[in-house]
Amino acid sequence: MKKLLTMALSVSLLCNAQASDLFKPVKEVALRAPSVPLVMADPYLSIWSPYDKLTEGSTKHWTNASKPLVGALRVDGKVYRFMGKDKQNLQPIAPMTDVEVWEGAFTRQTPSQGWTEMEFDDSSWKRGKAAFGTRDMPRIHTEWRDDDIWVRRAFNMDNLDADDNIYLIYSHDDVFELYLNGEKLVGTDYSWNNDVQLQLTETAKKKLRNGKNVIAAHCHNTTGGAYLDFGIYREKKQTASFTTEAIQKNVSVLPTQTYYTFSCGPVELDVVFTAPQLMDDLDLMSTPINYISYQVRPMDKKQHDVQFYLEATPELALNEQTQPTIARSFTRNGLSYVEAGTIDQPICDRKGDGICIDWGYAYLASGNSTDRSLSLGDYYGMKESFINEGDLLTPQTKWITRQVTDMPAMAYAHDLGAVSKEGKSGYVMIGYDDIYSIEYMYEKRMAYWKHDGKVTIFDAFEKAKENYNAVMERCRDYDEMLMNDAEKAGGKEYAELCALAYRQVISAHKLFTDKEGNLLFFSKENNSNGCINTVDLTYPSAPLFLVYNPDLQKAMMTSIFEYSASGRWNKPFAAHDLGTYPIANGQVYGGDMPIEESGNMVVLAAAISKIEGNADYAKKYWDILTIWTDYLAEYGQDPENQLCTDDFAGHWAHNANLSIKAIMGVAGYSEMARMLGLDEVADKYGAIAKKMAVKWEQMANEGDHYRLAFDRKDTWSQKYNIIWDKMWNLNLFPNDVISKEVAYYLTKQNPYGLPLDSRKEYTKSDWIMWSAALSPDKATFGKFISPIYKYANETVTRVPLSDWHHTDSGKFVGFKARSVVGGYWMQVLMNKMHKK
Repeated sequence: MKKLLTMALSVSLLCNAQASDLFKPVKEVALRAPSVPLVMADPYLSIWSPYDKLTEGSTKHWTNASKPLVGALRVDGKVYRFMGKDKQNLQPIAPMTDVEVWEGAFTRQTPSQGWTEMEFDDSSWKRGKAAFGTRDMPRIHTEWRDDDIWVRRAFNMDNLDADDNIYLIYSHDDVFELYLNGEKLVGTDYSWNNDVQLQLTETAKKKLRNGKNVIAAHCHNTTGGAYLDFGIYREKKQTASFTTEAIQKNVSVLPTQTYYTFSCGPVELDVVFTAPQLMDDLDLMSTPINYISYQVRPMDKKQHDVQFYLEATPELALNEQTQPTIARSFTRNGLSYVEAGTIDQPICDRKGDGICIDWGYAYLASGNSTDRSLSLGDYYGMKESFINEGDLLTPQTKWITRQVTDMPAMAYAHDLGAVSKEGKSGYVMIGYDDIYSIEYMYEKRMAYWKHDGKVTIFDAFEKAKENYNAVMERCRDYDEMLMNDAEKAGGKEYAELCALAYRQVISAHKLFTDKEGNLLFFSKENNSNGCINTVDLTYPSAPLFLVYNPDLQKAMMTSIFEYSASGRWNKPFAAHDLGTYPIANGQVYGGDMPIEESGNMVVLAAAISKIEGNADYAKKYWDILTIWTDYLAEYGQDPENQLCTDDFAGHWAHNANLSIKAIMGVAGYSEMARMLGLDEVADKYGAIAKKMAVKWEQMANEGDHYRLAFDRKDTWSQKYNIIWDKMWNLNLFPNDVISKEVAYYLTKQNPYGLPLDSRKEYTKSDWIMWSAALSPDKATFGKFISPIYKYANETVTRVPLSDWHHTDSGKFVGFKARSVVGGYWMQVLMNKMHKK
């Protein structure tokens, strides 16, 4: 039986002017984010703007799926759009598969010359239904996985008008080219994009003709998923839209808040997106509600008539746009709501990487007493009403959608009335209630904030409204603390990078408890394979949680310990993961990482003990830690050929950095034993670690630096795992290993950072932050940070912060929106530990 999960988008008002400082960031930020965090809660409620200006395009989920939020301000009868873009009213000529399944000719063999031309004879090609690609992609009817595919699609056109606006829409994964009647319109490099809209130029339109036309496309799959779908559309004329853009004056990304300021004709509009993800308040941090606050004031000292508009659609609750939805309006506890979500509600049925949630309901809720502050209705009619009247359509009580073209508007309007020099303001709440968040060991579990169903989403919205001012002040204080800590540790550029990473880290997790009441905090391995609670994501993300809430660090580790303790995992080393998000019933990864994951778990247990000043947490799992540590001691000195977290260029045996991880695991175990009063055990393993470190230095020594692998001359790599030797003041490694490595790294930097190792020019920015923390002083540390800042500030890859990028071009290789950038806080952690 299907159970209800609720996705909520709620709106509430504060009609009186708010404190002016709520709209001014506690620190001005200069960093241009590759993608700007807007609405953040967990891996499913994650909405970004991948543009310099908030008006440049539709807001998106981190997967690049459209999750449209549109905002507009009406000033003296003229409307200015400040967020998102209107969905164009496009009539299909040859629609994509979200409207209908189409058939084309295709081949997997390189075609003869002229295959793009309309007259080309493709009768020898196979016939197949779109979309083409791997089964993990949406609406696949013809499977294609490896290498290349060529597809030709014929369509008929009638009543061709030179004044028509014609749009090509396409989705692809990876390298893609497309032709219309022989004219090349699209050519990409290694990338994947969904529903790209390309308006045909006048030259391209001249290639069209009444009657038969042909779109020809070629896609090359480099690795992983493959996908191909395309169509052509005509824009319906005389559609009401918010065509005039507000002028964006600035944007600042702070840890929990993003600040925008716009000019809308004679008035200025401030908009603040707030995710109250405060780690010192787990209820607040895990409650899936964000605020969007707005303030309007005249710039010409005159009075102006102003109305505010916010719009969402049921797309917030969809994975595929073909999924049928139902929307309703109702009232509860004095608040009016509009609700929308999928009809089927397949709770936790879909698992994987690049997917969006398709259960739950989006809500708009308003406490405004005006008749039509909240409405559900026709997408274009709603805009027309606001443009002409500053008001909304009379709300519909129910709206069923079976095609994306029929999506309604879920709209809210606030009539601010006459705005004078004092200004006026309000706020909007956006939320998401997945009543059951995770399936953990074959039992569905609710999010932490629900306290096993004692708290509902409506309770949460009412509380969020009641506590708005207090929460906003707390977020400002929290931002200031985080920024001050980071700036003191590593400078202004470092602090701004940490600010950009913060919400990304928290929102890549879900907080809940198991049936015994243990706190669990599971990551989703975004854009890398979709695993849940991956140990080698837990390890790099650890610094943030070790600094600000070690209980969350434990909450990532407890389930891995319990997995071994239960007997479900019976190998003498730690598991890699617990499944594929949101299903956590046991490891699904195809290969083990014995040294990697065991070292991660033992080192992190020691790090928690060092932070807390006791080994109480480790004591609960001492038998398991002992098994893993013995494995590290026996096999970690000179690791055999095995998977590790940095094997992008292939996994080599005798990996020197992996050996350091094993050594630090043994040393960490010794430190914990000492805390537990097990002095003989501590002495024994301390001596083992020291002996291993001395031997390591001899085996890896390459003169002025140390090798990537013990048997590979003229190689090097970042030895970030040695950070714990410095942090814990153990001095295990002789002959100034750390200072030699740091000096050598500075000779290997490229414009956008330090490469991961000598094999490739790409890097992992989380590990750079760890390596940078080995620096002897703040000035040296800054030399490592500036190229990473330059990367984030200049990269042309507009995705949520990627941790894997090319250091020569600044383009990302892969990975986005991942939790590992919690590793950016390593220098803050170092400062904290050295003050103890």
